Amino acid sequence: MVKLAEWRGKEIFRRYGIPLPPGHVVRSADEAEAAARSGAIPLPCVVKAQVLAGGRGKGGAVRFANTPEEVRAAATAILGLEFKGEKVKELLLEGKLPIGRELYVSITLDRSRRLPVLITSGEGGVEIESVADDAIDRQPIDPFPGLAAYERRRAAKSLGLTGGPARALDGLLQSLWRAFQGEDAELVEINPLAIVGDGLVALDAKVIIEDDAAFRHPEYAEIRDDRTPLEEIAREKEIAFVQLDGNIGVIANGAGLTMATLDVLKEFGGNPGVFLDLGGTDDPKKVTEAFLLMAQAKPRAVFLNIFGGVTRCDTVAKGLVDAMAQVPAAERFPLVARIRGNNEKEGIEILRAAGITSIPDLKSSAQAVVAAAGGAP
Repeated sequence: MVKLAEWRGKEIFRRYGIPLPPGHVVRSADEAEAAARSGAIPLPCVVKAQVLAGGRGKGGAVRFANTPEEVRAAATAILGLEFKGEKVKELLLEGKLPIGRELYVSITLDRSRRLPVLITSGEGGVEIESVADDAIDRQPIDPFPGLAAYERRRAAKSLGLTGGPARALDGLLQSLWRAFQGEDAELVEINPLAIVGDGLVALDAKVIIEDDAAFRHPEYAEIRDDRTPLEEIAREKEIAFVQLDGNIGVIANGAGLTMATLDVLKEFGGNPGVFLDLGGTDDPKKVTEAFLLMAQAKPRAVFLNIFGGVTRCDTVAKGLVDAMAQVPAAERFPLVARIRGNNEKEGIEILRAAGITSIPDLKSSAQAVVAAAGGAP
């Protein structure tokens, strides 16, 4: 997937006619002050870090300013931040608006239904995951007729809108649907969508483009804002590697087993961080390469969970041992392995000979790595 920064998402929204506040992108405090002094951005304004992580307001990455001097001070403070592992390099300056209410609107893919779904909530401005389920309205959309008039009316009713705001929502939803289809998106989200007078304005924009449609969108080919430096290296090496906020590294083979491993760790109080999916490979060199990449993320502990079908457990174990030998002693971390299946006995012997804990039971192995990440032996 390609995650777009807010300002890029708003460029898309603008093309499809979605109302936005006046805005300007800058990359230095000098540019920010100059934009405020020239009138390129009206004052008072809001200064927002352009990062992909949520919670910018609580993290000090969104500030308000009333004068060019305050704009410069806010830009200086925010550009010096490293926000959830991402260095702030760009800012979006936007005019401050007289907001009535804040709403939530998005269109995304519901993979269980295999359909797009329109999601609305009267509780905007907060993460949708934290909103009570009964405060969220979800409507599956038939992609052939598209977003129907009765579905748009239901959305307005769910948000408690009448008159001008209801009419504004009708047009906005049609534009949002066109953007979702036209950009081959997985998600188009406005949070918050603000009532301003009798109209609506998108104060934020979150857009995720489907990777498989990349051939239709060469304009997104060079956008790498959605990947950390390690994820970028992994992509170039064709390694399925994702960085999260946790402190436990996970190595598994196959998407299903990888996701199940993350769930098991969470169940026992663990906090999964970096995870990589070896897929069907058992090439020791490839395993070593993947493991050394994970080591650069400095996890507190690592959990290896391998099922040997096509993959051979002994060759995975050999690659792992080779990799551990290349990690400097001062940077090593506890490693717990669970390997089952093809050549598991040979694999376990290789690991134990290298002093690596091997536990066949999933519950026990998960509990052991959670304890290790917490500092327990």
